[in-house]
Amino acid sequence: MNLESIFLGATFDDFLLRPQHGTLNTRKGADLSMSLTKNLQIDLPIISANMHTVTGQEMAKGLALEGGFSFLPRHCPIKEQALMVRNVKRQHSFIIENPLCIHADAIIAEAVEMTGERGISGLLVEKKQGSNILVGVLSKRDIEYALSVNASHEKVSGFMSAMSPTLAVAHPTISMAAAEKLMLERRVEKLPLIEQEDNQWHIKGLITLKDLRLAKKKPYSSKDGRGRLLVGATIGATSDYMERASELIGEEVDCILMDIAHGHSEIMRKAVEDFRKRFGNIELVCGNVATFEGANFFSELGVNGMKIGIGPGKGCRTRLETSAGVPQLQAIREAYLAVGDEIPIIADGGVREDKDIALAVLCGASTVMLGSMLAGTDEAPGVIIEDPRTKQKVKIYRGMTSPQAVFETTSRENLEEALETAAEGLSTEVPYIGPVLNVLGRIRGHLQSAVSYAGEKTLKEARRKIAQDPANYLIRLSEASKRESFER
Repeated sequence: MNLESIFLGATFDDFLLRPQHGTLNTRKGADLSMSLTKNLQIDLPIISANMHTVTGQEMAKGLALEGGFSFLPRHCPIKEQALMVRNVKRQHSFIIENPLCIHADAIIAEAVEMTGERGISGLLVEKKQGSNILVGVLSKRDIEYALSVNASHEKVSGFMSAMSPTLAVAHPTISMAAAEKLMLERRVEKLPLIEQEDNQWHIKGLITLKDLRLAKKKPYSSKDGRGRLLVGATIGATSDYMERASELIGEEVDCILMDIAHGHSEIMRKAVEDFRKRFGNIELVCGNVATFEGANFFSELGVNGMKIGIGPGKGCRTRLETSAGVPQLQAIREAYLAVGDEIPIIADGGVREDKDIALAVLCGASTVMLGSMLAGTDEAPGVIIEDPRTKQKVKIYRGMTSPQAVFETTSRENLEEALETAAEGLSTEVPYIGPVLNVLGRIRGHLQSAVSYAGEKTLKEARRKIAQDPANYLIRLSEASKRESFER
């Protein structure tokens, strides 16, 4: 393995970066794009933890819009997790390829239910259910008017804007600029994309003004080849994992995370082999391991990415309960020495300050998974609680093997057995901190500054230089220099 002596027993507070000659005119010019997997790249190397108090569909959307990524947690029914994937993939795309439709003979009450469930403002109206032939558009204003005249049980066809030469539509090949111009001229917020055949209008997609403008405003968002937000989802390695994977892949999830506490195991080997036999080359990340041997094990299994970390997180008690683990920066370094640049590494856990993110990447990680740092944001699932004593607002943050998390996410028939093994997680409170956008903006700025101090123009270049020769660029701190550096 040849682990450098400076990394033995090391974690984030053990180092400072030796400042290098700067080459950037402004830190804002630093490129932070990194590899998420062998075949996926993201603009901001931040992943939200696959925990039910950290990541839901709102967090997945928020992270992807800012260039990051999320793995939706698996501690929910399969259909619920698959629906979250669908909702993330459907939103904020320049072109919605399979827009939600209602048929002309449906009643207004059905339209109200459909728009309410999906959080959308209007619907395309098709001739018959499943026909995909456009006969009109039912707007939010149309629905509101129908409700105002007590017409909830009347047909949609009586209130929609019917197909006519004046209805704004376009061919699927229309450009972003042309679509925006047409929508502004016609004063519409939705533009159906259609192809005419036999005097019928076949639905090929939909553009919304909101999503079009967002696509222009955030060109760095994490998106797939069809302009949809990237999103991942988590499965286990036993029980329903194959059924869950099948449902998620059916919703066109971009990456699967096979996540168990002890990834360097025969359970994981069998699960990966079975997964590959059935699903082929779907992007697969596996976790967690914390050693050179564990990273090699994942490499031999042919994974597209690996998650590194045993017990460093705020919501984890594994080290306290079992004594198993590796100091997180040493674990990252061991994994990097095992796989180098061949397989992207996700550093999972132990990050308490923004500088820890920079160190994780500079020492070999490609991306960093955050839990407690994101759990207090608006986008994290859960409610905001005000402490009656301090009047401070907080949110709950739970490790997935905490008794509270197990109680919330386990079926009643399996609850007793699950609670008996719920010993390695912790439930705690984190301060409420507002929109995730603010947190990510701060992290982005600090990472860009770290690139500047590293003397490079991109995070990839900084990582390449420092990870290959860390002793020349990192200073191992004494207890006195730790106090000088971090005690304020």
